[in-house]
Amino acid sequence: MENTLFPEVPDVEGKVKSSDSPVERREAGSDREERPEPMSKRQRKKLLKQKQWEEQKDLRRQKRKEKRQKRKLERQSKLDSSNEGNDRKCMRREVVPSTLRLIVDCSFDDLMVLKDVKKLHKQIQRCYAENRKAFHPVQFYLTSHGGQLKSNMNENDKGWVNWKDIQIRTEHYSELIKKEDLVYLTSDSPDVLRELDEKKAYVIGGLVDHNHHKGITYKKAVEQGIGHAQLPLGNFVKMNSRKVLAVNHVFEIILAYLEKRDWKEAFFSVLPQRKGAVPLGEANDSSTHALSGKEDEDNDSDSD
Repeated sequence: MENTLFPEVPDVEGKVKSSDSPVERREAGSDREERPEPMSKRQRKKLLKQKQWEEQKDLRRQKRKEKRQKRKLERQSKLDSSNEGNDRKCMRREVVPSTLRLIVDCSFDDLMVLKDVKKLHKQIQRCYAENRKAFHPVQFYLTSHGGQLKSNMNENDKGWVNWKDIQIRTEHYSELIKKEDLVYLTSDSPDVLRELDEKKAYVIGGLVDHNHHKGITYKKAVEQGIGHAQLPLGNFVKMNSRKVLAVNHVFEIILAYLEKRDWKEAFFSVLPQRKGAVPLGEANDSSTHALSGKEDEDNDSDSD
């Protein structure tokens, strides 16, 4: 009996073991299938980027919209600039230079202190600028150029040597223009200018003198035997001050007349309010249009 019992135990145990082993293997295999494999560092970075890309989708859409609007505005701005440039070109095409010669006589250099020379320089700069943008620019001359004026221009306005559409000459105007063509503009002349003759050369006295040299330009014209006249200021304008205008005021009035062909319009488009200028025949409120002595000194000259 012992011999028959002993072999059965291993058989039973063996059967149990053999029956359990496949189940355990299946369960173990199932566990391996359900457990995800660990991600590599590269995969994690890729997943993170994908997540960020999804989250920033709305932001990217907004940025694209802003870029489109910016490009649209830039195109519109270029178009507007192009149209403005074309308008300017059209405007410049309408410019018709006048044959009238306008001369600033700078032969009074020795009669002025440096402070007044500097004021004259500023007035000449204004004349140059206004002539460059005028519809009917004149033939602009600076004559007897030298002395204090030239030194001041060299020191404070070196660009004057590159000025265009202007004759800057050391010679006196009488050496450059025929005597019969010359007309000196001076408020002391008994002759009143009615019309501008564009074949003539009109001279403006380049002098800032604060009335220290009254009548000097008229005397000079008479001595030289050349024509002289005053602007018809008194026919259209009542002023609180003496009828002496700054160089640039005379220059600008001439330019305005060439454009408007009307003296009254020319005067009132240029004359500063400080001169107390009102149309002739109208009441003049001296309290409103009182002359400022300091400003008068800044602009006074013995041209008309």
